[in-house]
Parts: sequence; C-alpha cells; structure tokens
Amino acid sequence: MHEFGLIDAQFLPFLLAITLLSLSPGVDTLLVIRNTARGGVRDGIATSLAICSGLFVHATISALGISLILLQSAWAFHLLKLVGAGYLIWLGVNSLLAARRGTALPVQGLGSQSAPVPLWQPIKEGFLSNVLNPKTVVFYMAFLPQFIAPSDPALLKSLWLAGVHFVIANVWQIIIVLMVGSATKWLASVRFARTLNAATGAVLVFFGIKLALEQRPV
Repeated sequence: MHEFGLIDAQFLPFLLAITLLSLSPGVDTLLVIRNTARGGVRDGIATSLAICSGLFVHATISALGISLILLQSAWAFHLLKLVGAGYLIWLGVNSLLAARRGTALPVQGLGSQSAPVPLWQPIKEGFLSNVLNPKTVVFYMAFLPQFIAPSDPALLKSLWLAGVHFVIANVWQIIIVLMVGSATKWLASVRFARTLNAATGAVLVFFGIKLALEQRPV
C-alpha cells in the first residue's frame, strides 16, 4: 500500500482552518443545544457524535468524485438541496409546535413527567441533518483537495482529515453540551422551554427556507 504522511506541511493550515470553522455557530450547534435541553447530556453527546459521523460520509463521497457529479448535475444537486431543506424545516416545525404546547423540557434527573426520548432519535436527527446538508458536500469537495497531495491515496487521506474534523467538532460541541446540561434549573422552566423551542424552531425553518431558495450550490 502506498505510504503517505498523516502529518505533512499542509496539516497545520488544515488544523487551524477546520478549528475556526468548527467554532462557527450553525445548524449543528442549534441541534446540539436543542437536543441537550430536551433529553439531557446523553442526548446532546449522541447528537454531536451522530452529526460528526456524517463527515466520513462526505469525505468518502468527495474522494470518490460523487460530489463532482452532484455539482455538475443541476437536478441532482437541487434534489439533494430540497431534501436537506425539507428536513431542517421539519425539525424547526417540531420545535415550534413544542413551543406552542408550552411544556417543560424533559430534563433528566429533574423528575419530568414527559416520556424520555429514545436514544435513536437524537442519533437519527444529528446524522441526517449533516448527511442531507448539500453545503457540506460542496464544502468537502472544495476544501479537502487543498490538503491532499497528488501522490496521496485520496480516500485514505480524506478519511484521515475527516477524522481530525470529527475530533475537533466533537470536543467543541460536547463543551456546549456540558454547559447547557449544567443549566438544569433553567431547562426545567416552562418559560425557558418555550423560548428555546420557539427560537430554535424559527432559526431552523429560516435556514431550511434559505437553503431551498438558494440558486447556486455555493
């Protein structure tokens, strides 16, 4: 098997860029906060791990050139964009409906009467929100090749870089999870629950609509 360097001259610039990008708030951050508030630290960590697991899917797609097909085929990219936008809107509408109901968030350890959310739900929500996001496809297609030398095995190097991204993004998101999870008194408040669900739902719906209306894949 062809040997290649995991830590090469391009690794430090990649590490700096991917760290700054991971710290930027977006849909992933919103979903982690919402699911932590809804189901506790366990669900927040599960959401973060699931979101970041989707990075390996995008890295594989990018390395195999499927992203190029999506970028060159207007209808294929548009279909992927609409599916991703629809999923974000669906998540947002669910949060808005929860805000309308006005129930407290089912914070673990506070004796909530709400049924606990099964573990597969935050995993599914996190994974699909990442995999169905066409912007991540475009990002990985444009970003990763800058750090892969022509002599490197593209798939292995892409997965390695995605692994670094996985670790950094999870560290940051789990810090957020622990911060949100420590605010148990606020999370048990009906007023806080309604405000959080309403704000999160509105932003997710906004992101979904904005994504659906965008004319270009970048």
